Amino acid sequence: MTQPRRFARVRPSGLVSGNANLIVGPKLPVIPCRVVDYSAGGACVELNADADLPQRFEMLHGATKKKCRMVWKRGRRVGLCF
Repeated sequence: MTQPRRFARVRPSGLVSGNANLIVGPKLPVIPCRVVDYSAGGACVELNADADLPQRFEMLHGATKKKCRMVWKRGRRVGLCF
């Protein structure tokens, strides 16, 4: 018997593109990234460089700041849920 998923996976569709910053700590530098896909429940971002992300952080996209949780990571792409 298959277990139901606890969260919806965010798959990149290329509908949204823009720059964002990931805020990982109050005194740590922000991590710049590019938003590949954005929805009400999460986002897919592509990091500009390899970086170790904590499990929880904030994303600043335009004037919107969202508390995020990392759901998956493949290479430089990261799936986030809000």
